[in-house]
Amino acid sequence: MKIAVASGKGGTGKTTVSVNLARVFKRDVLLADCDVEEPNAHLFLKTSDQSEKIVGIPVPEVNEDLCNCCGDCAKICQFSAIVTFGTTPLVFPEMCHGCGGCTLVCPTKAIREQNRRIGVIETSVAGNITLVTGRLDVGVALAPPLIRAVKNAIPESSAAILDAPPGASCPVIAAIKDSDFVLLVTEPTPFGLHDLTLAVDMIRELNLPFGVLINRMGSGDDRVHEFCRKENVSILMEIPDDRQIAENYSRGILIVDALPRYRTLFENLSEKITNFTKKG
Repeated sequence: MKIAVASGKGGTGKTTVSVNLARVFKRDVLLADCDVEEPNAHLFLKTSDQSEKIVGIPVPEVNEDLCNCCGDCAKICQFSAIVTFGTTPLVFPEMCHGCGGCTLVCPTKAIREQNRRIGVIETSVAGNITLVTGRLDVGVALAPPLIRAVKNAIPESSAAILDAPPGASCPVIAAIKDSDFVLLVTEPTPFGLHDLTLAVDMIRELNLPFGVLINRMGSGDDRVHEFCRKENVSILMEIPDDRQIAENYSRGILIVDALPRYRTLFENLSEKITNFTKKG
């Protein structure tokens, strides 16, 4: 079972929900921090037994002695990572998506692939939670390959919670694709509503089951509720705008540990999602 926690915008409390949901799971769970450009789930967990794996993607390297300057490699590349002007191709590794197309079409076998590091995957343990964190190297533009590597580190039989990047772009799709359920975290503000509508459209395009969690209830208005009623979207949980939550968050303390009254809410949320995935 894979549960993705996503949001249309940053700052809604997506990571807060992810780590607290993982904490109340009744069995061992894997928490995958797929927000590889700014991972922060580790700030709320006291982990141990940390290990690290370097992740890279294959980029082309041209042998000038074998190249006949035909330009087939440049024609197949959709990202202009390899270009030619009737001369030996120029390679721009930062733009390469590692598809391998240029290597396949080269008639003289002048192109070979070399591994280019893009980031690391860190694995650690905190109680019943195994935390898998993707960390993109500074200056690397492509997040999806590292996100896919994080997901590939999840055993097929594991219960997993995926903390997705914010927004509705390619990294988010790479994170939530193939999930059994997507929990969209939003806030009751005009900005929250605007980005929630984009996220809902994205999830429906992917044909994934989903529900909404509204964070910081009481800080805005009821337009998110109206939208959910109109669009027949289930609101699975509401978290009030509680100063004590903010104070403990600033100290890196989980809600369910610091404020036991909220543990039942997260346990009910876990049960609702689990039951929904079983029905599906």
